[in-house]
Amino acid sequence: MLGEKFKISSGGTPSTSKLEYYKNGTINWVRTGDLKSKYITQVDGLITEEALKKSSAKLFPVDTVLIAMYGATIGACSILSIEAATNQACAAFLPNKDVDSSYLYFFLSSKKKEFIKLGVGGAQPNISATILKGVEIPLPPLEIQKQIAKTLDTAAELLAMHKQQLVELDNLIKSTFYDMFGDPVANVKGWATKPLLGVGKFISGGTPSKDRNDYWSGNFPWVSPKDMKVAYISNPKNFISNKVFEETSLKKISPNHLLIVVRGMILVHSFPTAINTVEVSINQDMKAILPIKEIDVVYLKHCFDNMTHQILKIITTAGHGTKKFDADSMGKVIIPVPSLHLQNQFADIVTKIEEQKALVKKVIDETQLLFDTLMSEYFE
Repeated sequence: MLGEKFKISSGGTPSTSKLEYYKNGTINWVRTGDLKSKYITQVDGLITEEALKKSSAKLFPVDTVLIAMYGATIGACSILSIEAATNQACAAFLPNKDVDSSYLYFFLSSKKKEFIKLGVGGAQPNISATILKGVEIPLPPLEIQKQIAKTLDTAAELLAMHKQQLVELDNLIKSTFYDMFGDPVANVKGWATKPLLGVGKFISGGTPSKDRNDYWSGNFPWVSPKDMKVAYISNPKNFISNKVFEETSLKKISPNHLLIVVRGMILVHSFPTAINTVEVSINQDMKAILPIKEIDVVYLKHCFDNMTHQILKIITTAGHGTKKFDADSMGKVIIPVPSLHLQNQFADIVTKIEEQKALVKKVIDETQLLFDTLMSEYFE
């Protein structure tokens, strides 16, 4: 068990009311939000020697493995590449000469879902040091541990490399847009413009009654904001029956509409857009836009994407606190309209890049499967 092999400790938070605990601090102080990658090489948080002496914070050595015990990051792990103290939400596995720190990191990472399930408590579930101490860990000889960690590192690096390729392809689309059309907010190229409400036909959605099981037993795609994590939508999480369209006012939306989210807390930080490649319906927190003939749907999507910062500034708040992109807000958005020929050229380039992205995503799925299989083989 982990408790038999490791000294497991935790940190603390020096009193925030004492300026002398933080001002001109030189000691790294890790919070659970810092557990984002395998190694921690630097952090924003710093505390003073006095804070270390007069609080429950402790200084941990290089190769200490940290795991988040509660909050949104529960189960997240990292290895210290620097000496650092931590807050009380981090459990610290001090280095052990018989256990490779990288091997321990991968083992703990493999158990993240289990740790989340083991979390107790209401709004902020947590795993205690007691729970961690009782976890069984397979411990082959040290050299075998190192070989396993090296294999997993190789798979993880491949996965990260392919994910970076996706980022670079997305950046290529963005840079191509700016090269061809300029900043859509500033419109420095002086394109003709249209108010947002004039760029197409807007279609609203709705949610069929959850009390009608027959409404939810079909195979017609029904899109909600939860599905708006991809650029093109063909297979949402939920499906409804054709009876919905016979008995309610919900509309079917033909392919090649631009789908946008107009209500919900997601609008605090992002403005999701997607193009439907199949016939769909949408819920009441969304709109579908069928562009006028002078505007290509792919151009319109990327115009929106490159105006997100401006759009988020004009998002309003409903009486109950929900964020909304209503008609008044839409009325403040002006869309540049370059020649349709140029828009179509851009759409053709995007199509080719999306084809490359699809190939990369397939490789990512295969590499992720390999990594998950190895983790399961070594630790389950």
